[in-house]
Amino acid sequence: MPPVVETEEHTALRAAVAALGKRHGRNHAPDELWSETAKLGFLGVNLPEEHGGGGGGISELSIVLEELGAAGCPLLMMIVSPAICGTVIARFGTDTQKQEWLPGLADGSRLMAFGITEPDAGSNSHRLTTTARRDGNGTDWLLTGRKVFISGVDKADATLVVGRTEDARTGRLKPCLFIVPREAAGFEHRRIDMELHTTEYQFELTLDDVRLPADALVGDEDAGLLQLFAGLNPERVMTAAFAIGMGRYALSRAVEYARERTVWKEPIGAHQAIAHPLAQAHIDLELARLMMQKAAALYDAGDDTAAGEAANMAKYAAGEACVKAVDQAVHTLGGNGLTSEFGLASLITASRVARIAPVSREMILNYVSHQTLGLPKSY
Repeated sequence: MPPVVETEEHTALRAAVAALGKRHGRNHAPDELWSETAKLGFLGVNLPEEHGGGGGGISELSIVLEELGAAGCPLLMMIVSPAICGTVIARFGTDTQKQEWLPGLADGSRLMAFGITEPDAGSNSHRLTTTARRDGNGTDWLLTGRKVFISGVDKADATLVVGRTEDARTGRLKPCLFIVPREAAGFEHRRIDMELHTTEYQFELTLDDVRLPADALVGDEDAGLLQLFAGLNPERVMTAAFAIGMGRYALSRAVEYARERTVWKEPIGAHQAIAHPLAQAHIDLELARLMMQKAAALYDAGDDTAAGEAANMAKYAAGEACVKAVDQAVHTLGGNGLTSEFGLASLITASRVARIAPVSREMILNYVSHQTLGLPKSY
């Protein structure tokens, strides 16, 4: 593949989104920012033009999220609604599903959540217990199960739920994707109290024989994993963008402080004990961005296999770089780093999300050791 460099269009997009983020800043009103991001065409930049999107890809959408994060106002639901759900529907949905959902996801008037994580399955997707079975009439589906840590369900018009159906030939369960409207009978959500303070809440979902029409199924019932990873690879790339943006924001606050804070006649940034760790944080963030750009480019080129490896590496690198950047930023400010005035303390918890979700750093190391290095599995 060609070397990863930004085009003039990407540079212009980055500048435009940075200007938008600067107008809203850390203390932004999330709904207003979401609406303006959509109005300017940034929210659906990855979705097909024929359905109201910008005709770009995950490369462009990751730029949008990164720059908003760098301005202190990331939109978590960008990872979920346009990146995961929008991508899956655009690639595998029926014409009716595309017409019903993609224009709204692109212009921000509709929102979709994504439900995969379950309380007992952890990172083992083969243990998902949410199941779908055909009703006696042979057309409707009945979906039953539980999900946890699902973002934005209270505001979403529907949730794209990962369930499992039985293969008629083998009897084995295979993953499938279903669009579940928020008001569907038997579909309930309960907010989970989190120490992480964000404008997007986390929920536990209960699905009790939720009846869905045949056209609630997205894509081919037998395509399972292919369709699932069509959403999970963009999720990893966008999580990397989220983490890189957050790290850049923390680093910029620390650099600004280190330039101005004077002790013993010199700004503290003149001392290598302060300057070098900040420089290292910058290097790590830039390296993570390069891997993120590679992953996005591979995905947009249609190379799902190579994109899977690169997306996992990008997510790992970005999560590590973000945690280190936030930690060093807080440390640079000392006591001020823990005050509300500087807005860094809340990032200590938030930065760890990129290490944990949507897949832990340990599972990524497992993936690389098995898939890339060819080492045997221990599980």
